[in-house]
Amino acid sequence: MIKLQQVDLHEKRVLIRADLNVSGEGSNIRSDQRIRASLETLKYVSDANGAALVISHYGRPQEGCYEERFSLRPIARRIEQHLNRDVVFLSDWLNHSEIAPGQIAVGENVRFLEGEKACSDSLSRCLAEICDVFVLDAFGAAHRDHASLTGVVNYVDTACLGLLCQHELDSLQIALDNPKPPVISIVGGAKIEGKLQALHQLAELSSVLIVGGGIANTFLAAQGFNVGRSLFEVGLLDTAGEIVKHAKRHACSIPLPVDVVVAPSMSEGEKSCIKSVDQIIDGDMIFDIGPRTRRLYCDYIQKSQTIIWNGPVGVFETPPFHAGTQAIVECITKSSAFSAAGGGDTLTALEQFGKLDQVSYASTGGGAFLEYVQGNSLPAIAALEQHAQRAAIWWRVRRDSYYRRVIHPNINYLLILSVIYNVFVRFVSTNTAILSQSQWN
Repeated sequence: MIKLQQVDLHEKRVLIRADLNVSGEGSNIRSDQRIRASLETLKYVSDANGAALVISHYGRPQEGCYEERFSLRPIARRIEQHLNRDVVFLSDWLNHSEIAPGQIAVGENVRFLEGEKACSDSLSRCLAEICDVFVLDAFGAAHRDHASLTGVVNYVDTACLGLLCQHELDSLQIALDNPKPPVISIVGGAKIEGKLQALHQLAELSSVLIVGGGIANTFLAAQGFNVGRSLFEVGLLDTAGEIVKHAKRHACSIPLPVDVVVAPSMSEGEKSCIKSVDQIIDGDMIFDIGPRTRRLYCDYIQKSQTIIWNGPVGVFETPPFHAGTQAIVECITKSSAFSAAGGGDTLTALEQFGKLDQVSYASTGGGAFLEYVQGNSLPAIAALEQHAQRAAIWWRVRRDSYYRRVIHPNINYLLILSVIYNVFVRFVSTNTAILSQSQWN
């Protein structure tokens, strides 16, 4: 793939597809980690005197309809604050995108445009027409096959990988393609279904695979434990058992919780208590791991050299069910191991406990992170790879064409000229030496 650093940006129109899909709505931005992660590419393009137009999706608006709560205007203002410089906001950027070299502009939500999610050919062409260089820097959306991610690459002359995407892919390769053993993977969240393939892949990669949240409840139920009224997937009990067997075949252990925090409901935290997993009754609901399980999991983490984390182990947003995830965060960030954390809830937990900058790699991608873990191709990355291959073929064709048209028909003349040139150089060198010697004498 072509990297941003390899491209001449001077006075070029540069379209940057970033992932500014922050948590929150409207001006109520709860976490701007994705905004901050995108700034390096924006500054690089501006410093290279490129005219930077940044586009992104935000939320899930109805395509073709403007909704103020999904406008990128507040995000443009947040970028302006972080960069401490003027940032232009363009509501009709597809038709009016005149931007001066060195300037940064933010375009309105790309999902307001019809054809974005369907990867419309006409929209893809329009996107390519307004830029000289396309920069993919939206790793968090790279698993989508949308016009602003893949379609535009088919029509633009130059397409390259942004600085954030480069860092994301480099870090994932360290964690997944060539990890330092022993490896521990922590997979939390509500459901197994969306993470089934990832669990199989991580069981083959890891020495220890920890499951949390609703996923852990399903594994406990599959082992015959009563999980009361807790969230679990009754239709996937056999699947959970198969994953345990799959892990054993690859020398990977899946330690389940030994104690948990239960309550009658999430809103009744004051009635919560700690129970061993064999003491849960029908009315209980599991919302977090208990202190013995925390110590057990932290002991595994401390012995690992590579840590892969996707998903919390409890309802960390609601006290008193935050303690388990907080303990995991503290243990990971104190470890000297390489740590890769991905997924929206995972990053929110790191930010909530003030540790976001203390992991080796915090991925901006949720779905993309998981797709990469599962070994699946990311459409936006694949589109860039294909573009680079086409560009390489095009240059080879031009080189070969030039050879056939100019070099080959005149090869004999060029050889004669080469011989004459070499004789001339030797003649000049010899006579210069003789002249110098005579002067000395």
